[in-house]
Amino acid sequence: MAASFSSRLRNSGAFLALLVAGTALSGCASMTETVAPAFADPGKYELYDCKQLEAERKALATRTADLQRLMDKAQTGAGGAVVSELAYRNDYIAVRGQSQLAEEAWRRNRCRETPPGAAPAASAPQRPDIKPAPRSGSAVR
Repeated sequence: MAASFSSRLRNSGAFLALLVAGTALSGCASMTETVAPAFADPGKYELYDCKQLEAERKALATRTADLQRLMDKAQTGAGGAVVSELAYRNDYIAVRGQSQLAEEAWRRNRCRETPPGAAPAASAPQRPDIKPAPRSGSAVR
C-alpha cells in the first residue's frame, strides 16, 4: 500500500510540474506583443525611405512566417513546446519587434505599397565622372 501511495504521489508531482511548466510557457507567448520592441533598435528605421521600408517589411514578414513555421513544426515532436521556446522564441520576438518599428516608420513616413504589377521607378542614368587622360608628351615642371 505504501508503494502505491508513493507511486501516485510521484505521478501527481510529475503532472503538477508539467502543468506549471506549460502555464509558464504560455505566459511567455502572451508577452510577445509587449516585449517585442524591447528587442529591437528603435532608431534603426529612422533614415529609411519608403522604398527601403517596403523591402524591409517584406523581408521581416517572410522571416516571421519562417520562424512561426519552424516553431509549429517543433511543437509536433516530443517536448516540442520546450524546443520551440528555446530554439526559436527569442529570434521570433526580435523579428516581431523589428516589424513593429518598421511599421511605425512606414506610417510616420506616410508610405504606400507599390502595386504588384508596377515597374520600379527608373532613375535617369548618371554619367560617370570622366577625366581626360594626361598627355604623354608634356612633362610636369
